[in-house]
Amino acid sequence: MDASPAALIKALVPKIPLLGKTAFSHTLGFSEQSSKWDLRTAMTINVIRSFIIDTPPSAISKTQKLTLRDPGVKGRMWISRTTLSTPKEDDVTQALFSAIETMKEPGAPRGGFKHPSMVPVEAEWTGYRSGATKASTELRISEKEKYRELMKEATSSTTVLYFHGGAYYLMDPCSHRVTCKKLAKLTKGRCLSVRYRLAPQAAFPTQLLDALVSYLNLLYPCSDAFHDSVKPEHIAFAGDSAGGNLALALLQLLLEFKRQDRKVMWNGAEREIPLPAGVATASAWCDITHSSPSCSTNRHYDYLPSHHDVPATGRVYPACDIWPTNPPRKQLYADDAVLTHPLVSPIIAKSWEGSCPIYMQTGEELLSDEDKYVTYKAAKQGVPVVYEEYEAMPHCFAMLLEALPSSRLFFDRWAGFISDVTNGREVVTKGTLIRAKTMAEETVDLGKLSSFTDEEVLGRMNSRVEKMTAQKPDQISKL
Repeated sequence: MDASPAALIKALVPKIPLLGKTAFSHTLGFSEQSSKWDLRTAMTINVIRSFIIDTPPSAISKTQKLTLRDPGVKGRMWISRTTLSTPKEDDVTQALFSAIETMKEPGAPRGGFKHPSMVPVEAEWTGYRSGATKASTELRISEKEKYRELMKEATSSTTVLYFHGGAYYLMDPCSHRVTCKKLAKLTKGRCLSVRYRLAPQAAFPTQLLDALVSYLNLLYPCSDAFHDSVKPEHIAFAGDSAGGNLALALLQLLLEFKRQDRKVMWNGAEREIPLPAGVATASAWCDITHSSPSCSTNRHYDYLPSHHDVPATGRVYPACDIWPTNPPRKQLYADDAVLTHPLVSPIIAKSWEGSCPIYMQTGEELLSDEDKYVTYKAAKQGVPVVYEEYEAMPHCFAMLLEALPSSRLFFDRWAGFISDVTNGREVVTKGTLIRAKTMAEETVDLGKLSSFTDEEVLGRMNSRVEKMTAQKPDQISKL
C-alpha cells in the first residue's frame, strides 16, 4: 500500500470534516467514546471506519493486491524466508477430509467443499535482532544464514506458529512482521509466520491444510528444512482475527485426530499428531457468518462494518478475475454447505475437552460475543483458559494503536501466556476485564461470561446463511 507522505495527505484531505467533527464532539464530551478513548484513538478509529464503510467497494483482487505489497525488512528484526516441503504421501489430506466429514452434524450430506491439493507452504522465520537500530536494513546473506543469526538470539525454546489475520483474503506474513517480532522479543524465542493460500482463489479447507502442513513440518522437518525437529511442548499456535480462527480450527482438527487416535504417514513413517503447548488468539473470528448480537451492539467501539452498516445480503463488489467465483458461493472463504462447520466457525465446536491451554483476548468489538462463548464453553469443559477483555477497544486494537498503555499490556500478556505454556508452567483459568482509561483490572467469572446455548448459536448462524442465499452472484457477505 502506498505509504508516501503525498499519498497519505491525498487520502486524508477528504476526511478533514470528519476529523474536525470528531475533535469537536470528543473534546466537549458529546461522543459515546469520549469517556473511554483519547482524542488520537478517536480520530484514528473514525478515519479507519470511514475508509472501510464509506468508501465505495473496490474489486476484491485490487484490495487483496494492495495488502500483499512487501514493505521490506527494516529495524530490529530477523526475517528468514523458507518453504516448508510436503511428503510424497497423501495421507495428511485424506486425514483432513475424513475429519471434516466426521465432524459434521448427524445426517448432513457428504461433500460440499473442495478438495485442495497439498503443496509446499511458504513461511517466514521471525526473530528479534538486538544489535540493530530502527534504520537497520536486511543483510545481504542467504536465507539459511539469516536463520542461523536469528537462532543465535533466541535464548528460549519457544516457537510460535503464527497465522496472520485479514478475513482470509487479505494480508500476508510481511504485513505482520512487527507483531511477530514483538512476540519473538518478549518470549525470547522465534515465530514461524505462515503464508497460507488466500481466498477466494483458495477456499476452505485449503488454509487449514496449509496450517497442518506447517505444524507437521515443525514436528517432523524434511531434509531441506533450516530447523531441527521442535517438540510439541515448545510450540504455541497464535493468530489474530482470521488467523485466530485458523489457530482454533487447527486445534479442533488435532482434537478430532486425538479422538480418532489418528496417525498420518509423513515421509515414509507413521507419525503421531500431538497437541501443541497452547493456543493464543487476538480478536479471534470464531463465527464466519457474523451472526452474534455484538455485531450490532458493539459497533460504536469498532471500525469493522456492523449489521447496521451492511445488509445481511452483503456488499456489492465490482467483478474481477477472482470474484465472483464459478460456481458462485456466498462467502469468500468457504462454500455455502460448510459455513456452520466447526472447522470453519469454531464457535459451534461441540467439544474442547482434552485441549491444551487457550488464551482468548477480545476488545469491546463486533466479534466479542463469539470469543466469549468459545471461552465460556472451553472453560466449562475443563480446559485451562485465560480470558482478557479490553473495555471499549476495537478489533485487533494493539496492532493499530501501538502507543496505548493497554496495547503494551496486551502484548506482554499475550507473550506471557505463550512463554508460560512453552516453558511448562501451569496455566490457571481466569478472566480479566481491563478498563479503558484507568487500566484498572476486574475479575470476570467465566462461568457467567455467556448465556448462549449451542442451539441458539446454530439457529442464528443458520438464519444468517439463509439471508445470504438471497444474494446475487456478484455479492458477498461483509466479512
